[in-house]
Amino acid sequence: MIPRRAASALWWGLGALWLGGASASASDLQARIDATPPGGVLRIEAGHHRGTIVLRRPIVLEGLGRPTLDAEGSGSVIRVETDGATVRGLRLVGSGDNHDTLDAGVQVRGNGNHLEDLVIEDCLFGIDLAQADGNRILHNDIRGKDVPLGVRGDGLRLWYSQHNEVRGNRLRDVRDTVVWYSGDNRFVDNSVTGSRYALHFMYAKQNLVEGNRYRDNMVGIFLMYSDGVVIRGNRIVASQGATGMGVGFKESSDVLLQGNEILYCAKAVYLDVSPYQPESHNRFVGNVFGFNSVGVLFHNEWHGNVFERNDFRANFTQVAVRGGGNALGHTWRGNHWDDYRGFDRNQDGTGDTPHRAYDWVDRVWMAVPEAGFFRASPVFETLDFLDRLAPFVEPTLLLEDETPRFEPLGVPG
Repeated sequence: MIPRRAASALWWGLGALWLGGASASASDLQARIDATPPGGVLRIEAGHHRGTIVLRRPIVLEGLGRPTLDAEGSGSVIRVETDGATVRGLRLVGSGDNHDTLDAGVQVRGNGNHLEDLVIEDCLFGIDLAQADGNRILHNDIRGKDVPLGVRGDGLRLWYSQHNEVRGNRLRDVRDTVVWYSGDNRFVDNSVTGSRYALHFMYAKQNLVEGNRYRDNMVGIFLMYSDGVVIRGNRIVASQGATGMGVGFKESSDVLLQGNEILYCAKAVYLDVSPYQPESHNRFVGNVFGFNSVGVLFHNEWHGNVFERNDFRANFTQVAVRGGGNALGHTWRGNHWDDYRGFDRNQDGTGDTPHRAYDWVDRVWMAVPEAGFFRASPVFETLDFLDRLAPFVEPTLLLEDETPRFEPLGVPG
């Protein structure tokens, strides 16, 4: 018979621990976690484990057959208070509902950790990173608590966290994904549906948003005081309602919006005092703005944005400026406008004459937003027809694109 101490040494030498059983308490699991040496692997077989756990050393916590960890309505299911840990293959449920303590599926308070292939359900917040750098959040499925939208927590929250990778995650019915005071993060190939803000930046600079799919949220992406963000190759669909918008800007500068499809939104792009920094620009290149109520809506008469080689297609209103005024302070170059009334006789792909947009009866709802309720009514359409046929006053030139693209970029699916 092997002595107990020798058997224990042999077990650690194998580099892994196994925890099985159909049902167990978190205290049993916590004891196993605390006994796993740094760099060790603790594998949990399918079952139901009750209570909360904390990782204080860099171990691998891996589920086999998707075991469930259930916080039973109190606190966060897992707290990661170390650097370099890995958690994967688990189902996390039943966090508390305290917004002050940020009850979550996983709270991360360390650097270089790896969260992968987690299913997080019935948790107030999904994954919460605070002062946590260089973590990887990969291929997780997060669904919020079944409570009214305003009191749900965020599916993903970054606070003062830098250089994190958020890739291939699926979020449904959460409140927001928020990025506060956090820079140089990558958000790639994620999907968000049924939420308020699919992605909300606040004082967050130099982040990358690429290849994501945002559908049926109130807002796709919103940037507040966030400079140098790259938004590329995303598909944002059906951001509807009174506040609905595909991408919104508030005092944000040096943003690149390139190769995105923004479709069926109340407003494809909304700009409020952006760009904000002197001598800065926001660039909109090669995007499709299609089938929206408004393609680009400026909160006021501003300047400094560059729109080139975009496709404005089948929007109820292509461009509008609230409170009157015009959009001549921005650069419009080589965009396709489906309401262009010119020709391309030399077939060089560019219209023979500039595209000029005027505000006809639209000036009514631009000056008085409440009147927008009647925009599609027969009376409004009749007034617009008469205004174009025999205007009583000279319409305002809203914008001019001297080299309009004659053919569209492509047909959105």
